[in-house]
Amino acid sequence: MSFINLEWIVFMKIQRTNYNSFLSFITAFIKEAFIGPWKIRSLGLISLLIGYSLASAIPNLFLVVYPQRVVVVFVLIIMLELAVRIRKFLYSSNNNIILIIIDNLRIGISYAIVLEAFKLGS
Repeated sequence: MSFINLEWIVFMKIQRTNYNSFLSFITAFIKEAFIGPWKIRSLGLISLLIGYSLASAIPNLFLVVYPQRVVVVFVLIIMLELAVRIRKFLYSSNNNIILIIIDNLRIGISYAIVLEAFKLGS
């Protein structure tokens, strides 16, 4: 009668594969999101929401003034590029909170642009 030696399975060494690397990255990212100072997390969330609300409000404002959608898209792209340029300029500094705020503003603006594109059906 054969049986499985469970002690051998328990002490197997976990190999370093791409999947394990991905899982460790995801768990570290989630752990960092829930563990840390509240100031950084709250500023990140507020800047994400401000970026989304700015990018949602600006098209409505400019569509009233300029009926061409191309001008509105141009303004949103300028906002994104401005955030990228500011981040590149401040990257050498050691102020991580400002970089987090700029990144989250950019993510909020990008999300609003994609959501508006889906709403317009284009």
